[in-house]
Amino acid sequence: MLDKQKSQNLPKARTRCSEGILPLHLQGLCLDVGGRRLLDGVDLRLEDTSLSIVMGANGAGKSLLLRLMHGLISPTRGNILWARTPMDSQTQLRQGMVFQKPVLLRRTALGNITHALAMRGVPRSERGRRAYRALELAGLAQHAFTSARVLSGGEQQRLCVARALSLEPDVLFLDEPTTNLDPASTLAIERHLLQARELGIKVIMVTHDLGQARRLAHEVIFLHHGRVLEHQPTEAFFQQPNTAVGRAFIGGELIL
Repeated sequence: MLDKQKSQNLPKARTRCSEGILPLHLQGLCLDVGGRRLLDGVDLRLEDTSLSIVMGANGAGKSLLLRLMHGLISPTRGNILWARTPMDSQTQLRQGMVFQKPVLLRRTALGNITHALAMRGVPRSERGRRAYRALELAGLAQHAFTSARVLSGGEQQRLCVARALSLEPDVLFLDEPTTNLDPASTLAIERHLLQARELGIKVIMVTHDLGQARRLAHEVIFLHHGRVLEHQPTEAFFQQPNTAVGRAFIGGELIL
């Protein structure tokens, strides 16, 4: 259950802001690299601020899809529309991304967040308060003045999530953020994401963890060989996948 007091300390009116750039609509998205087609004709529409999980076997194109949606790479063909408008710099600023491997500066935990806020143009008078609040919500306030590089792997990833959320994004992308983390760190990150979702932040996350998908997701997007084979509510996907490949995946079978 979410900590009600912590939720009250988070920024308000996220649903209204998120609806400003949703729906996200991918139209015929293709990505070719080195003569190989890695994403092939992806059509996808994400309507609301539910928590969406992207799943699939290794090499299915999950991370590439996230990077395309966030504008880090450009498609070979197709369109990415946010509220019926192509991606621009202002839309990208309303998004955040957390990678599988923590990316941190040689600064304190607090300094990593205040630097991100400064780069986003947040007034100096607000940075310390917002950064410390983000650390509190992540359970890292006691490490505020600790070098980020000496934190444990789980603490570093929690710091990355806290930093992304301190920017008050409308949409947050996460690429397997809990891979190789201990159960306590995984749970802490999951709780943080549920708090974000509670306030209307759209969360789009890649994971291989079937249990995590069941716990968190409102819908599952299942990729295979660069194509979207399934896009279903979570319960429907796990109870009755539409494809043989989907059934094999949740059954733990090797998918070629």
